[in-house]
Amino acid sequence: MRVKICGITKPEQGQAIAQLGATALGFICVPASPRYISAKQIRDVVSQIPRHIERIGVFANTSCLEICQVAVAGDLTGVQLHGDESPEFCTQLRQLLPTSVEIIKALRVRNSQALVQANLYIGCVDTLLLDAYHPQMLGGTGKTLDWENLQQFCPSCPWLLAGGLTPENVNDALNQLKPNGIDLSSGVERAPGDKDLTKVAHLFQQLEARKMLADAELNSKIPHEFFDRREIHLPSHS
Repeated sequence: MRVKICGITKPEQGQAIAQLGATALGFICVPASPRYISAKQIRDVVSQIPRHIERIGVFANTSCLEICQVAVAGDLTGVQLHGDESPEFCTQLRQLLPTSVEIIKALRVRNSQALVQANLYIGCVDTLLLDAYHPQMLGGTGKTLDWENLQQFCPSCPWLLAGGLTPENVNDALNQLKPNGIDLSSGVERAPGDKDLTKVAHLFQQLEARKMLADAELNSKIPHEFFDRREIHLPSHS
């Protein structure tokens, strides 16, 4: 499963979080955000991490041209659109970005209508992300989604779950939902843009324990299923 830690601002924290197990680091490219980081600062972070770690820039109501410029300057592998970008905007951006750069469209889920809206983006983005709605904040709110109401959400493209996830509640979320990945920011912070590495380590401990339990359950079922299906032939005595 993809695990994206968003709102990275410090090179040493980015490096440590990558080592702890993150598959992606997120960088806020919205100047009004307390987690804002410039393209040059992004390069300072990504120069310290392995190349296989995904590097996602988060934008909100930014022009296609500026997104493309930051994507190149910051050596990004993906862009996340967290504003009011239309499907038409996403289509235009797809034509301008290299095909290797992932486009993620974030939807702030206020009600069931937001889930219906998700269908409009399938085909013009690579991945969807569901985040909690806040009237003043675009993300990093610490608010959780109503996971029960998302249980029927099953788009035909990959999707990430965000919105108030923490090391303490991530298992509850994943027991109810089956996203292709998770995205955390404020849930592993001391302050906006300042990650708490103890919390990040706790998160990956929880995820590893969950994986080990699932593997153990799967392995315990295989012999029984094998013997249940196997036709038993007793030796004949002549």
